[in-house]
Amino acid sequence: MRVRTLSAFLGSLVILAVSAPTALATSPGGAVAGTTPAGSAPASTKPAAGATPIHASPITARSPHLSYKGPVYEKTATGEIVPYQAPQAAGQLSTATGGSPVGVTADAKPQLLVPGSLARYVNGLAAAPMSAPAAVQDVIWAGNQIIGLPYIFGGGHASFESPGYDCSGTVSFALHGASLLAAPEDSSELMVWGSHGVGRWVTIFSNPGHAYMDVAGLRLDTSAADDPSNQQGPRWRPLRPENGGYTVRHPLGL
Repeated sequence: MRVRTLSAFLGSLVILAVSAPTALATSPGGAVAGTTPAGSAPASTKPAAGATPIHASPITARSPHLSYKGPVYEKTATGEIVPYQAPQAAGQLSTATGGSPVGVTADAKPQLLVPGSLARYVNGLAAAPMSAPAAVQDVIWAGNQIIGLPYIFGGGHASFESPGYDCSGTVSFALHGASLLAAPEDSSELMVWGSHGVGRWVTIFSNPGHAYMDVAGLRLDTSAADDPSNQQGPRWRPLRPENGGYTVRHPLGL
């Protein structure tokens, strides 16, 4: 009786061991990790419907229209965000409250901010988008510091500090303001700087003769091409309708 009982028990274990893989493969949710159940299609690698697309700022525009009438703010030296009040003409004093007026002779330009993900043109300066990374905002605010200076061939290459800037000197200065560039680079060097292709926020266009950059929907350029103002030197300008003839690069991660 004991021998028969033991034999029957061992036989049951063998049956269970043989049938277990079959049950695992055929039961719902029992597919072995790393395999695809027979008769089913491979899992799709495309993002699910309704997924939020990766943000990418525009690099071309059909219109040179730059006016903006929305709210503008300023980041103060203490980090406070307050409504921006445009500087008044010399000799006038402000009696308004709640803002932070900037003198027309101030050495540093204001750190302007606007809601959203696009930079805006405000009184000749660029207001950085609030949703942009800090590095992008720093690029914009650094670029603002040299707006209006004259074009000087080679300006900004011997040193970041210069009475005027050329095209690549302007781009280098703005990137340096966000600690993205340690030393100035010429337009040929910018052709191999950073990462290949269009950036999410910052895109640099360069060839052996010229360089400019698009930042969050505005163009920082010394050339007046496609700019109705026709003013030379470092300025924020409309995006160009096309950017042919240039190598396209961007800062890693931006």
